[in-house]
Amino acid sequence: MTAELVRGQNHPLPDTRLEIRVSAGHPVLAGASLGDEQGRVPGAEWIAHPGVPSLHGVEVPGQAAADHRLTIDLEAVPGAVHRVSVLLALPGPRDGGAARFGAVAAPFVTVSGLDGAEIASYTITGLDTESAVVALELYRRQGAWKVRAMGQGYEGGLAALLGDQGLERPADLAASILATVAPVATPPRRVPDTERVRHAAPVTTPDPAAAQAVQTSPAAATGTTAPTPASGTATPTSATDTTPPTVTGAATSAPATGTAGAVPSAGTHTGGPIDYAHPRRRAAAAPAPEPRQEPPVPVAGDASGWSMDERLYNQVWGMFEDLARTAAAYRSACDFAESRLDRELDQTLSDYRSRVGGANDAARAAARARHDELVERAQAVLDRDLAQLAAESEVVEPALPAAFARWDNPVWHAYRVPPGEPMAVRLGDLHLPERADLRIPMLVRLPLERGLWVDSGRGRSEAAGLLDETELRRLALDSAVAHTARLLAAHPAGQFAVHVVDAAGAGAAALAPLVDQGVLAAPPARGAAGVSAVLEQLTERVDLLQMALRGGAHDALPPGLDTARQLLLVHDFPHGFDDRAVTRLRYLADEGPSVGVHLLMVADREDAAAYGPLLDPLWRSLLRLTPVPDDHLADPWVGHAWAYEPPMLPPGSGVLRQVLGQVVAARQAKRL
Repeated sequence: MTAELVRGQNHPLPDTRLEIRVSAGHPVLAGASLGDEQGRVPGAEWIAHPGVPSLHGVEVPGQAAADHRLTIDLEAVPGAVHRVSVLLALPGPRDGGAARFGAVAAPFVTVSGLDGAEIASYTITGLDTESAVVALELYRRQGAWKVRAMGQGYEGGLAALLGDQGLERPADLAASILATVAPVATPPRRVPDTERVRHAAPVTTPDPAAAQAVQTSPAAATGTTAPTPASGTATPTSATDTTPPTVTGAATSAPATGTAGAVPSAGTHTGGPIDYAHPRRRAAAAPAPEPRQEPPVPVAGDASGWSMDERLYNQVWGMFEDLARTAAAYRSACDFAESRLDRELDQTLSDYRSRVGGANDAARAAARARHDELVERAQAVLDRDLAQLAAESEVVEPALPAAFARWDNPVWHAYRVPPGEPMAVRLGDLHLPERADLRIPMLVRLPLERGLWVDSGRGRSEAAGLLDETELRRLALDSAVAHTARLLAAHPAGQFAVHVVDAAGAGAAALAPLVDQGVLAAPPARGAAGVSAVLEQLTERVDLLQMALRGGAHDALPPGLDTARQLLLVHDFPHGFDDRAVTRLRYLADEGPSVGVHLLMVADREDAAAYGPLLDPLWRSLLRLTPVPDDHLADPWVGHAWAYEPPMLPPGSGVLRQVLGQVVAARQAKRL
């Protein structure tokens, strides 16, 4: 069975030796890059392109052309490689070339085994001004390889694509790659008489098992040849139709490069039946169906990494990515089904011949049946992927270390202050509406690159709308205290200091665990004078550290300067802040993270509306969190709005004070 993928959808690879065929309808450059689990490519030597066509089990064509064949042996790639990305780029507008993919036919990509059996195909639609695209991604997941339809285009061309993969000096590298190819003009396609009369009478061949039906495709409108499904698969009858993202029967594709295997025209055929069999493929009996592959059994820590914590972090990131892609594929398939149904219904209504004899009703029923079948198949794929992710979550969640674990994880009862800083901390959970009970840990790397903002306003959250203002503000401060305790618990003894600003003293009850356990660097600052003193102290610290860092004079710092990272928790902003204090707060938000001074604000943006746009840069520089569930975290690549859930302490649990007690005991032991 051939899986026709849509953007974001993945499919297992039954074989590791593959052939990837590209039909673009226009000369393109084809290449491949080898990256790690995050898709980062270490250097130019990990890219196969026409100048270096053979690399670590990957072979790509040596010239730009409208049709390509790439061969990949996944067993031959280095063990550090977890992703092989197939890249396509337009050589440029010179010599009649195209400047953007939107001006040419949509590229069509097919993944096959070396025996010619097709595994998956993908039509790269939706491109416009882009001149480079990541077509496919072959990636390693739980010890097995999968293919994912990417279709990620770049308006900045090959340079922008290479830069996104982490390569240095991408513009120079892209120029050197493009310089190795010369655009090749695509000859106009001659339509053979056999194709012109295809709908008039069937064509018989001496070997039905090896014959291929000649069909029109969207690429035919541009005067080019593209691989098309075999007979028995629904084929568009106009250049505006699109192949549906469904699973179809096995298909083979006639090559369009050169003259070998091309469909003969009427002027060259000398009589007798035409054999449409692939010239380099032996006719063979239909292979026996392969045994159904059971999904791999999830194992905690099966991702790459030097330590178990790193492997678990990479595995959680992989789960987040898989959930995003499978949900995107499902939504794309449903959108396609709806648009195709609307188009078919419109065509039925516009055809006056179908209005008599019940043909109109039959056509509409058939269109709805095709729509329902496509949605059902998409739902089945989604259910399969979500079930696998849920099984993996059940294995991974209990194995997470304290920094990655929920507050109700038993690992906190055996908590001890770590000797070193972990890779990340958990600041909550994320989920999508397709499976609300499947939650992915929201892990944020350490040290923090930006400050945090716990929004005590109502925002757009339905849950916040059910609470009164006082309760919402209380929950916001409780959430901030839980974040603070987690950050303290994630750092070695004495390596993280906390300052608190509570100008009106309204947060005394919620701040009690921090005050009573003695983890604060000083009592919470009260009033305008206290706010000014704390901000002045931290601002001077940032200035000193930045001067020492820029001048390379670390030994010139004052001897009594605390080298620990600093966190400033600001409650009930902007009460107690004058214009000078606001300016210092903005400075800390912008410059503090680079020298280990971080900001955690509890505020309602409406309370600071009097400042107007002056504070807009401040809000944008902070990572917004909420004390109640809210779907505000955007994923621009796949268009999701992730629902965020704050970390909740179990009711009546004393784990927070227990953890803070361990932090204080370790700090005192270090001082002795």
